[in-house]
Amino acid sequence: MKLAAIDIGSNAARLQISTVLHNDNVVSFKRVEYVRFPLRLGHDVFNYGALTPESEARTTKLMQVYKLLMELHEVEEYMACATSAMRESTNGHDVAKRIEALTGVKINIIDGQKEAELINNVVVQALDDRQFLHIDVGGGSTELNLYVNRQKVNSKSFKVGSVRLLEGKEIKGGWRKIEDWVEENVDSSKEVVAVGTGGNISKLFNLASKTSDASTTLAEIERIRDYIAGFSQEDRIHKLRLNADRADVIVPAAGIYISVMKWANANEIIVPDLGLKDGIIQLVYSQYAKKHKVH
Repeated sequence: MKLAAIDIGSNAARLQISTVLHNDNVVSFKRVEYVRFPLRLGHDVFNYGALTPESEARTTKLMQVYKLLMELHEVEEYMACATSAMRESTNGHDVAKRIEALTGVKINIIDGQKEAELINNVVVQALDDRQFLHIDVGGGSTELNLYVNRQKVNSKSFKVGSVRLLEGKEIKGGWRKIEDWVEENVDSSKEVVAVGTGGNISKLFNLASKTSDASTTLAEIERIRDYIAGFSQEDRIHKLRLNADRADVIVPAAGIYISVMKWANANEIIVPDLGLKDGIIQLVYSQYAKKHKVH
């Protein structure tokens, strides 16, 4: 059986199709298709407050493509979720309805809390009993989640994101709100390990020297950030081989991870290959299992 997740973010929209595997009553998911397209919806919303007709047309075309791919893969169930850009857009819900009417793809516009919850459900599997600060940086928002003994003890969504910073549209006092939350919630007398999710931290991690298969240091993330910042936008694309829509946001995104880690006094970061799309897949499966009484 195949399931699919569509994640429509402020920078890009992703489709992931996974096969459900059963082994001795343990369910796992194997990715069989992954497509990412840079819609950059945040550019419209953070500058004009609404999605333009051009962005709506491109999103409609992309949903048609994703629907065809799901049909080719014979996907049984799927869910499409839109995050920061669409939820802040004054016409986001109207655009979602028109896209559904044209393509049959229903887009669920989820709030920051639901977004964080879906990511948390998969990230928690990578944790042990230490204190972890999960940092998920998107184009329009940053979600922070604090774990102790694999239990989430607090979470918060902030309107600080890579595309928002790139456009110079950060919310006044946004950085201070993050710093205050970290100071109030993280126990600095105990070891704190950061967990990073999002496309930018995955790319930074790929370029960094590792302390283990899944971890690196704050100093190494800073070094890679400074290294990339030393290149022009053109050289980041041609010499570092970054996608154009990654090349401009990766430095501001790195700044968010670095700042949060410093405020939390976290010197290590683990970067599991997980994100919102994986959380959506897990939710789709749990709803399918409940509906069909699968155990």
